[in-house]
Amino acid sequence: MSQTKLPGAIGALLAIIPAGLALSQTFSLSGFDPVIPLPALHSPALRIAALQIVCVLLAAQPLRCLLGTLPLLLGSLLTGALLLLSVPSGESEPATAFWLLCIAQFLLARTSVQRLAMLDSPPWVATLTAVLFGLWMLYFWQLLVTAFAVPRVLLPAPADILVALFTEADKLSGDFVQTVLKSVLTGYVLGSGLGIATGIAIERSPFLQRGLLPIASLTSTIPLVGVAPIAVMWFGFDWPSKVAVVVLMTFFPAMVSTLAGLGAAGKLERELMHSYAASARQQLLALRLPAAMPFIFGALKVNASLALIGAIVAEFFGSPTAGLGFRISTEAARMQMPLVWAAIVLSAIVGSALYSLLVLCERRVNFWHPSVRAAQS
Repeated sequence: MSQTKLPGAIGALLAIIPAGLALSQTFSLSGFDPVIPLPALHSPALRIAALQIVCVLLAAQPLRCLLGTLPLLLGSLLTGALLLLSVPSGESEPATAFWLLCIAQFLLARTSVQRLAMLDSPPWVATLTAVLFGLWMLYFWQLLVTAFAVPRVLLPAPADILVALFTEADKLSGDFVQTVLKSVLTGYVLGSGLGIATGIAIERSPFLQRGLLPIASLTSTIPLVGVAPIAVMWFGFDWPSKVAVVVLMTFFPAMVSTLAGLGAAGKLERELMHSYAASARQQLLALRLPAAMPFIFGALKVNASLALIGAIVAEFFGSPTAGLGFRISTEAARMQMPLVWAAIVLSAIVGSALYSLLVLCERRVNFWHPSVRAAQS
């Protein structure tokens, strides 16, 4: 049995052990005095264990294509759904058989992700693998929070967060407009644009290299918690003060990366441009700036996260009645943790979407770069 042909098969076979042991154990306990045990054979454990064993047999089949992996994926998802629906609640609490089935389900989930990741298929299968991995993480989060009866104040379940996303959509949409469309995007464009322009100016002027560069580097050492209250005092409680904070956070990475990129052009290329009597402007547009684009996009991707973090943190120090940072701080004080987590999820989605958009733009602009060509091949 080859590990290459049967990825995750050993882990799937090990799932038989906890699934089989669960049938001889107690599934749940109810009551206090006396405690009433529910045997696994008189509970949903029998059906779940049987389906898990079927999934183990499917995992023993050689890996050929996506269609051959589909029964294992569907089977593991079905057993996971049955296990989640069978979590003891109310006056009952999970017992040994339930936790053994959880271990078996974890091994099957691991095998399903491994099988999908090992497929030699189009690039979208890699995206599907990442989605499946994320779904299993959310699944076990929901399963464990429900089984341990974790209070919503400490850690809400993913289902509660999803409900908050839909029921509080009006509030979150206003927060999105206030934080992302006004503060983040405006500050991101201004800060990154000024950083790139300053980097070009400093690279062409020795005077600015000696005078402006040390001052600009000083901006990276200013703490955010110290700047945000001052920005509120200068620009008010609305979004312009958040824009000022974002500009300060994104300026230095863009400037430093631009300077590094402008100096990345090869010596032979520079000598060739010089032999053609190219002017400084022509060298900048035809050689130095294209060579700097990978560095600039690296800074833009870093700034995408910095801008979102800076705007949200700045809203903690003063904000109107809208904004993701405002929502997180106020709802946390009210112990409305599902809404707090919903705002966090929304900000994470926005950050991921902005980063993905920059990656797509980088592939279009830097199609000539070896790193982009290797990723596309």
